[in-house]
Amino acid sequence: MEIRGQFHEDLDKLKFSIKRLAVEAVQAFDESIEALYAHDVDTAQKIRERDVKLDKEELDINEQAILLIAKQQPVATDLRRLIVAIKISSDLERMADHATNIAKSTIHLGKDHDLTIHPALRQMADKAKTMVDTAIDAFEYEDVSLARKLAEMDDEIDKMYGEVIREMLEQTANDPQKIQHIMQMAFGARYIERFADHITNIGENIFYLVKGESFDLNK
Repeated sequence: MEIRGQFHEDLDKLKFSIKRLAVEAVQAFDESIEALYAHDVDTAQKIRERDVKLDKEELDINEQAILLIAKQQPVATDLRRLIVAIKISSDLERMADHATNIAKSTIHLGKDHDLTIHPALRQMADKAKTMVDTAIDAFEYEDVSLARKLAEMDDEIDKMYGEVIREMLEQTANDPQKIQHIMQMAFGARYIERFADHITNIGENIFYLVKGESFDLNK
């Protein structure tokens, strides 16, 4: 196989690895939300343990990309594809970390608490998962119009987060005995909001890939 053909085959493998990491990060996120609502400490602990595997996958993607840069010395868009691969894998790993953080909140809350988990957290999580689907399609097709949609979706999650936090602050004032438990739920909301922020970062990286310049989707 000619060098150019091999390079693009390796790029395809790299893209597949990124999409696989995205699927696994979303799976961990989805499971962490379900565990939070179900008071499922056992599943939460498994999510924590599995995070090490996703950390390794991110490192593997970085090594693949760096090796391709060193071997092929790509320029222009091909170089940006490799740089973006490294950046996106980092965001996906951080997303998985936030899933793990939600699992930790579940563990801190324990099995026997009587706190009702705010329904908005699930709604926020569902919107975040839709954002991931949009971001991966934008990455797959290098589509900035899809990437641009992420900002509006993230704004919706930010608004929901603000409303949830205000309600929880009121709840701590009315029931100070449960402040530690309520704060764990607030942390869960924060981790969902941060999960979505990293998806927006992926959108910005797609703009960089296609346009060759930085772009702030939060403007």
